[in-house]
Amino acid sequence: MNAEATIRRELGQFLKTRRRQLTRAELGLPVIRKGPAGVRREEISYLSGVSITWYSWLEQGREIMPSRQVLDALARALKLSVDEHTYIRLLAGYCDPQLLSDPSPQAAPAHVQRLLDAVGGYPAFAIAPDWTVAAWNGAYKAFYRDLSKVPTADRNLLWLIFTDPYLRELIPDWEFTSRRHVAQFRAEAGPRLGQPSFARLVKRLLDSSETFRTCWESHDIERFASRQRIFRHPVVGDLHMEQHRLAPSDHPHLRLVIYTPVLTTDTPERLRQLIGGGPGSEP
Repeated sequence: MNAEATIRRELGQFLKTRRRQLTRAELGLPVIRKGPAGVRREEISYLSGVSITWYSWLEQGREIMPSRQVLDALARALKLSVDEHTYIRLLAGYCDPQLLSDPSPQAAPAHVQRLLDAVGGYPAFAIAPDWTVAAWNGAYKAFYRDLSKVPTADRNLLWLIFTDPYLRELIPDWEFTSRRHVAQFRAEAGPRLGQPSFARLVKRLLDSSETFRTCWESHDIERFASRQRIFRHPVVGDLHMEQHRLAPSDHPHLRLVIYTPVLTTDTPERLRQLIGGGPGSEP
């Protein structure tokens, strides 16, 4: 399947999933006493003003190009969130042309590495568009592990979340967080899902993790937001951290993720012990 066909299929499956998640009551439709009780294609067609043939072709991933007006009408009819509405526009090609390129660096530029090292008191790393971990600092190495010892093919944040038992133990709310990461990855990937690095990663995960498969097939979409998180570290105990993400203006495809300690907890001291080799840290 080529990249264009992959994206058409993704759009079709996303629309179908959202239609099936709707209830008739949400759309003010009468209850059906016989036959399937869900919302039908014909009803979305009527509510959106999009012909049933056209809408059916979209769900089937046919080789057609919907206009912005069609997508906007479907977003209203399917009660899509702002992020979901943006997502179907991206899939249909109404996006920044940079999203159609395939920059997947295996290493970050030297000045990005120097920036990560400069915030050495806080765990920080950089990821490429396909979530390959492109760089990290010493604090992240102490916090998680030395990624230079991880095979290059496995040095991907999404892959590690679903396949590394140590990382699973580090994240006490793993079920919630792993699902959220999949929704964020899908939202960011958008039209890149048909590109080789993305397609390989998704296939590998589908083949390796039933949990990932369940998350992926839900077609959830969520944008990144800074938030507080708890990590259960085996050496220094619970770390209450705030997660932030930045993008260098000269390398906008990279994302720098930085964890800062919540100051109203004892995490600053625990983090200093972990990174600085103080009491309680590993030899």
